[in-house]
Amino acid sequence: MKIAVLKETRTGETRVAASPESVKKFAGLGATVTVQAGAGADAQFSDDAYREAGAEISPSAADAAQGADLIIKVQRPTTEELRAFPKGVRLAAILSPYNDPDSVGAYARLGVDAFALDLMPRITRAQSMDVLSSQSNLAGYKAVIDASAYFGRALPLMMTAAGTIAPAKVFVMGAGVAGLQAIATARRLGAVVSATDVRFAAKEQVESLGASFVTVDEEAMKDAETEGGYAKEMSEDFQKRQREFVAEHIKKQDIVITTALIPGRPAPQLVTSDMAQAMQPGSIIVDLAAEQGGNVELTRPGEAIEIGGVTILGFFNVPGRLPADASSLLARNIYNFVSAFWDKEKQDFVVDWNDEIFKGVGLTREGATIHPNFKAAPAPSVSPDAETATEQRTDEPSPSGSQ
Repeated sequence: MKIAVLKETRTGETRVAASPESVKKFAGLGATVTVQAGAGADAQFSDDAYREAGAEISPSAADAAQGADLIIKVQRPTTEELRAFPKGVRLAAILSPYNDPDSVGAYARLGVDAFALDLMPRITRAQSMDVLSSQSNLAGYKAVIDASAYFGRALPLMMTAAGTIAPAKVFVMGAGVAGLQAIATARRLGAVVSATDVRFAAKEQVESLGASFVTVDEEAMKDAETEGGYAKEMSEDFQKRQREFVAEHIKKQDIVITTALIPGRPAPQLVTSDMAQAMQPGSIIVDLAAEQGGNVELTRPGEAIEIGGVTILGFFNVPGRLPADASSLLARNIYNFVSAFWDKEKQDFVVDWNDEIFKGVGLTREGATIHPNFKAAPAPSVSPDAETATEQRTDEPSPSGSQ
């Protein structure tokens, strides 16, 4: 079996889908791996490192893809890249089909069996394959590092002969994977951290990291929680009181980090223009949902801006700002996905279309669209106030920068 690793061509993408470590593991399974020249350059993986791990280096995407059984990428391929794909090839990547539903039809027309790793079901045996979690973990860390770089003060309490420096106050909105890592990182740097989430179940996790959980009405949140720990839609009264409470809390913060995203929907707006402009000059807001429109009304996706003395960071592809680690983790996710369905005797990646994992990630098969969310029409967009929706995920920044 031949696996092709292509160089990413989308603007700002620094990651690569395989590391020398994962190439060596694929070779150990019996697969042949071909890497496009320069594919890992931005992640500090040289062509020589891939060769030493057992890969062949091809000069172009077309050469690498020729005869491939499986193509692995970070982001969904461009139209030009798809032209080089052999018919019947399998594709595994962060395909972001909700952002570009037309791409699903393109895979079907070209006979590509496409697996959207960002749709990996959240079940125990798929945890090691979960690209969103691995990338969100890094995004949460990097959000704090970026905030501290733009912040004109130190984060920890410092007692000096010249006087005391008060610790910075950091508020994290959304306590999923990215949010919890942001909390942990800010605490390690010595900040006073508070956090909120629509799920009351997050309170224990937040407090275990040394942060305080803030909400206007804990009892109301408890009553609205399902057995699975998800949040039912809250009453209009609760939402109004919570917005007012958060608005007052934000005024006192030095750094605010927003992490709320619901797959297939626009990012919920958490911080209004008035809230942002009520913060003190020198304050920082990091919007990890910028690629999906942003949690902050004033965010300019892809930019760092200053309005009224408040800096708002809306960077794309935040995991890609740590390309070496992001690539290494993503490569392990992809290897774990392939190896879990590897037939040692046939030395082949065997797809079980009845398996729960493939039902979750499979978009197309043998020229047909098979994923139920894309068979007839793309999932509808909903209004941005859906942060109170049932069974939401409140942590995942778009891991691809694939607007």
